Amino acid sequence: MLTSEILSGWLAWAQPLLAPWWTAWGVPVSYLEALAFVLSLWMVACNLRVNPLGWPLAIASSLLYGILFAQYGLYGEAILQWVFVFMAVWGWWQWLRGVDAEQQALKVRKLSAQGRLVSMGALVMLWPVLGGLLDHITDSTVPYWDALPTAGSLIGQWLLGRKWVDNWPCWLAVNVISMGLFAYKELWLTVILYGIFAVLSAVGWRQWLSLAAQGKARA
Repeated sequence: MLTSEILSGWLAWAQPLLAPWWTAWGVPVSYLEALAFVLSLWMVACNLRVNPLGWPLAIASSLLYGILFAQYGLYGEAILQWVFVFMAVWGWWQWLRGVDAEQQALKVRKLSAQGRLVSMGALVMLWPVLGGLLDHITDSTVPYWDALPTAGSLIGQWLLGRKWVDNWPCWLAVNVISMGLFAYKELWLTVILYGIFAVLSAVGWRQWLSLAAQGKARA
């Protein structure tokens, strides 16, 4: 079973980065969490503008958050960050070279009703599978709560990589659920970050709807 003691041995090299930098609401904030916070905000700002720079920023911030979440026993979120690294490489390629069903360069567009149903079905299937996996192979105290935003994030990342507008409402839900999870673990700076993410998700949703409408009007 994956435990905090095992991970502490693996992450010994990262301990200087995990050392407290300052204290917020009685809880220490590490250098690593502060850096991940800044990179993540920069990443979302790029995503709002459909700027490919967001993908290398996603790789860097995911690596940092993977270490942080593992340290706090949020194994689903930690594993998710490593998956994000690979998906960010894929998404970066999609935004630079990807094509749609008509072999045209990807543009911002909306999922069909069928596409939304498929996405919801994927969430319904992934959530219990990931929750059961975390429950059996880790000592997580919140396996199914951890698994829900993990499953939603995987779907949101795929939608973002393919420039579907629907990634934003997906991220909005993920961010709100994650705020509760991180508050439970007293990761207050990360709670604030995900609160900002939630607001930016709403902004991104509106902005990408406008871009999709403009693209449809030009077609």
